Formats: sequence, structure tokens, C-alpha cells
Amino acid sequence: MFEENTVKYKSFQFALRIIKAYKFLNSEQREFILSKQLLRSGTSIGALIREAEHAESKADFIHKMNISLKEANETEYWLMLLYESNYIEEKVYKSIIEDCQELIKMLVSIIKTTKSSIKKP
Repeated sequence: MFEENTVKYKSFQFALRIIKAYKFLNSEQREFILSKQLLRSGTSIGALIREAEHAESKADFIHKMNISLKEANETEYWLMLLYESNYIEEKVYKSIIEDCQELIKMLVSIIKTTKSSIKKP
């Protein structure tokens, strides 16, 4: 399904975790606003990575991956806010924030590598 594409796989798995968190926040915590923001940004990371697969150029690929990075960064913010406002427990927060930060590191690396490949003669 993911043809050995690690970032594609991890972003999909992360999106599934975000969906589960959204369901929990809605049904158990009765939190509707922040959870919707989390759902939107957390699931769009992988969607943008998928979109980048069919980029028209390397510049377009970098642009799409940068947007994915922005969404990952925003997701990290919503997770921190939900944790600090006691909507999610520390154990859950630490686990999911680590996944988010791993995606951020992967995206930064992909963007840097692609930018450097453009600059080479």
C-alpha cells in the first residue's frame, strides 16, 4: 500500500491516531472546537504528502511538502493546547506528540535534501 515510503506510511498512521483522538475528544470530553482544528491539521499532513507525490516539478514538490510541514507544526500546537488544558492525559500526549515531532523531522529532512538536489549542477 505504501511501497516502502516511510513518511507516507507514518503520516497515514498518524492521521488514524488523530481521528481516534478526535472521536474521544468529542464523545468523552465533549470538546468540539479544538478537536476539529486538530482533526483538520492532523489529517492534512498525509494528504499533502500524497499530493506532493504527483507534483509538477521539484519546486512544486518542495512547496507541497512545506505546506505539510506547516500543518504538522500546527498539529503540534493543538496537541500542546489540548494537553495543557487537561483534555488529554500525559501518557497519550507524550506518545502522539512524539509521532508528530518525528513527522516534522522527516519533512524538514525531505525538504532540505530536495532543495540541495536542485542546487547541484
